[in-house]
Amino acid sequence: MILAILKMIGCLALLMFGMKTMSEGLQKLTGGHLRAVLGTMTKHRIGGLLTGTFVTASVQSSTATTVMTVSFVNAGLLTLMQAIPVIMGANIGTTATAWIMSVFGFQFNMSSFVWPFFALGIILSYVRKNSVKSFGEFVFGFAFMFLGLTTLRENAVAMDLSHNQAVIDFFSACGNWGIFSTLLFLLLGSFLTMCVQSSAAIMAITLLLCSSGVLPIYQGIALVMGENIGTTVTSNLAALSASTQARRAALAHMLFNVFGVVWVLIIFHPFVNMVCHIVGFDPNFVPQTQEEIARASVRVTYALSGFHTAFNLCNVALLIWFIKPMEKLICKIIKEKEDGEDFRIMFISGGLMSTAELSLFEARKEINLFAERTQKMFRFVPDLLVMKDEADFAKLFARIEKYEDISDRMEIEIANYLNKVSEGRLSPESKTNIQSMLREISEIESIGDACYNMARAIRHKFQSKDDFTEEQYGRIKHMMQLCDDALTQMHAVITADHQIDANRTLNLENEINDYRKLLKEKNVADIESQKYSYQMGVHYMDVVNDCEKLGDYVVNVVEAHANKKFST
Repeated sequence: MILAILKMIGCLALLMFGMKTMSEGLQKLTGGHLRAVLGTMTKHRIGGLLTGTFVTASVQSSTATTVMTVSFVNAGLLTLMQAIPVIMGANIGTTATAWIMSVFGFQFNMSSFVWPFFALGIILSYVRKNSVKSFGEFVFGFAFMFLGLTTLRENAVAMDLSHNQAVIDFFSACGNWGIFSTLLFLLLGSFLTMCVQSSAAIMAITLLLCSSGVLPIYQGIALVMGENIGTTVTSNLAALSASTQARRAALAHMLFNVFGVVWVLIIFHPFVNMVCHIVGFDPNFVPQTQEEIARASVRVTYALSGFHTAFNLCNVALLIWFIKPMEKLICKIIKEKEDGEDFRIMFISGGLMSTAELSLFEARKEINLFAERTQKMFRFVPDLLVMKDEADFAKLFARIEKYEDISDRMEIEIANYLNKVSEGRLSPESKTNIQSMLREISEIESIGDACYNMARAIRHKFQSKDDFTEEQYGRIKHMMQLCDDALTQMHAVITADHQIDANRTLNLENEINDYRKLLKEKNVADIESQKYSYQMGVHYMDVVNDCEKLGDYVVNVVEAHANKKFST
């Protein structure tokens, strides 16, 4: 018995691995297109609903669709109101998985058909073209999924669950408590889905138990309802440390499913009986002959899949008209935090995404935020330069110091995240992207160091009794304006969806270099003519030199992003 249970766990693991591999292969193959669809087809609630359904049915993973949607909300590319219909559509799209398992896994014996798919997958994996390799990965996943489903079913037959008295007595005992039985199996489905983190895997187990005749249809459907809640808990736990908008999108997913479970519980038996009638399954019919048993075992899987589809379709039909009230309720539950300056990773705090492509998408958003914060830090420096009040100066300098610490920590966090991503299976393009990103964050952190060094040079000047001349102030301000222009151009290059001429950054850097050279010559002449002291000249050139270094770091960031070396 123990060996049989271990075999079932192994079959379940094979099924989950197949689902994961198949989903990853499709996401690698169509990920960019799917993101484009999500970004452009969500302006109307019906468009968002159809988009969520199509994307989820394509990648066979509601989690992947939800992750992309939440990341878009987090990045400001989608509003919460646009994201809610997509999440609703993802719930409809995920029902396709149950139908695939019901039709192909339980009605047909797929054991003879999966081996050619393994052969095809291995052939495709040797093709150099990455899109073909990704399709080969999808084929492998497809073969593994049905091999796991087939062996799971065969193992259940070998265990003879339909005549296992202990199993039958357990489910019979738990099924005689009325509404409490339904609630028990609902909680069990939620708990198992949270543990396994795959609603498809628990759905497969539910289909198996019901088709074997040991689990009554009503308890099986209660498990399915629990799976719908359990699959939302994972995303909410992952979003706890994410941004406010990400947590709101995750909560919308949970509220949608919880609301559906509540109203179905109120009309549970009539609703289940209606679905069973549609698919041609009688819950009260007791099959006698082998033919009737075989027919009932297939029909009960249709009833479970039909319920899953009807549940989500009806739930969407009810709630699609109340998206705005839902948004208001969610915003009241999760209030917007005041925008402080504490260290906070916004896009990668939820852990690795389901594929390297999605993980790199999140990392890119975090790097863009890193660059934005660094430019914000730089813009404090011109204000520090002209401050005369000691208390205000100390306060702003402490603020710059805090940003420098944030810059150091962001570099470490993003680098650690990218290193984790690099441990997975990556395409050559993804490997190149990771190397470029690691160089980008190193150079952006150096920009933060340059800003801090400018602030320190200005503090040294502030602590002395002398001051810069008006001419020096004017020259430093012009130099800082050139640096700010370079940072703005750098941010435009790394955040743009389309190619931007990176040579504009190089031109600005050359202008900064030429101006630094001019100021260096003028500084020597001004000290000789005693316009200011030698020490003031040192503080002055420290600021100028750090501006010139900042320009170099900006060019390095753009070089890394463009994956090429500029000729200088």
